[in-house]
Amino acid sequence: MIIDENENPWKIDGSTSIYSNSWIQVTEFNVRNPNNGIGIYGRVHFNNIAIGILVLDKNYNTWLVGQYRFPIDKYSWEIPEGGGDLEVSPVESAKRELKEETGIVAKNWTTLLEMDLSNSVSDERSISFVARDLTFEESEPEETEQLQIKKVPFDDVYKMVMNGEIRDSITVSSILKAKILIDNGEL
Repeated sequence: MIIDENENPWKIDGSTSIYSNSWIQVTEFNVRNPNNGIGIYGRVHFNNIAIGILVLDKNYNTWLVGQYRFPIDKYSWEIPEGGGDLEVSPVESAKRELKEETGIVAKNWTTLLEMDLSNSVSDERSISFVARDLTFEESEPEETEQLQIKKVPFDDVYKMVMNGEIRDSITVSSILKAKILIDNGEL
């Protein structure tokens, strides 16, 4: 069977907005699935793009941000992350987030990877960057953020990912891709 990758096999018969706030909108759709079965499908729409920043100095140290994550009810160490307005360049959002959370300002920015974070239930996209050529200023965390910052050798962060200490999807994927690029002399 050859499937046309450009044709959506799902048919929408109607939708209801279940919940909405500044960050997300939850919608329930009445659908006909690819086999013409009738059902419902829920989608979480994100009003921003997720931004991640892998900071690397000349000695391949990076900076992690620690914070308590309400949805998973756990403390999490991550690369600096945040939301970027869809009308603003993602790299400009990354610069703002990095300065806000860590006080770091980077002169050199490279796109590392783009991902769909949980495409079975949400349309949330993310872009990760590598930030280099660093200067250090005061951080400016948001009112909702209680952050710890720590400088860690990249190889130690890679080990934290591999042994499951770091589980945040943007951080895991960014570290794994960066490891390949570093090992190949491309980063």
